Amino acid sequence: MALKFALIGCGAIGTALLELVKNDAGLAAAAIVVPAGSEAAAQDVAGRLAPDAQVLQAVPAESIDLVVEAAGHAAIEQHVLPALKRGIPAIVASVGALSAPGLPEQLEAAAREGGTQVQLIAGAIGAIDALAAARVGGLETVRYTGRKPPRAWKGTPAEEGRDLDTLAAEAVIFEGSARDAARLFPKNANVAATVSLAGLGLDRTTVRLIADPAVTENVHQVEAEGAFGRFELTMRNQPLAANPKTSALTVYSAVRALRSRVAPLVI
Repeated sequence: MALKFALIGCGAIGTALLELVKNDAGLAAAAIVVPAGSEAAAQDVAGRLAPDAQVLQAVPAESIDLVVEAAGHAAIEQHVLPALKRGIPAIVASVGALSAPGLPEQLEAAAREGGTQVQLIAGAIGAIDALAAARVGGLETVRYTGRKPPRAWKGTPAEEGRDLDTLAAEAVIFEGSARDAARLFPKNANVAATVSLAGLGLDRTTVRLIADPAVTENVHQVEAEGAFGRFELTMRNQPLAANPKTSALTVYSAVRALRSRVAPLVI
């Protein structure tokens, strides 16, 4: 029997996810949850990629085995927390939303109340397993540097005091804590939040964000040091075609987490 999941959000990430799993025999998109006013667009996507899915404004009370979130902070509060309390496990893609004070604790409390689990995906970054393992032995410093083309920073505070369209050299647009990075750049800094939650936390993880006209990829670098030793990771990710603020690997990470729920062998 296929695992029935409710997808929260039908934007670039949600649509790409449905495209990749539409032929998976072990998975069935049973519902697509979107805000009022977005039903028509979601219905079009459902017709192409998930014909058996209902387009709704809330997660169904029954017949759902898993919730997959790809819609942001408001969706976590409105849909994921109630689902967890009802005992429905969840996969959360908008890890940057957990920079909001108290939200990680709310998720944990809701999962405990429902006797279930919420999984935060690694998204666009790798080595999260190594970082989390290093935390067990003692981490001292963790630094994340995010470098993206100028257009990826449009619609953010990076536009204040500079013209991103004419940027001739790299510009540091933010340097500070992961909490502040995720708050100021919520659609760009999921990686910063993920790295911090796996390691030293939102307030002790240092973040540097750069707009660089010389790159065409989204470049992520993590440097960590502690009792385990030291590691440096650099990833050069292609942006998602429908949204340059997001790495395509974010979608693949969500698909991997979803498929792992039904796979007989998981790593």
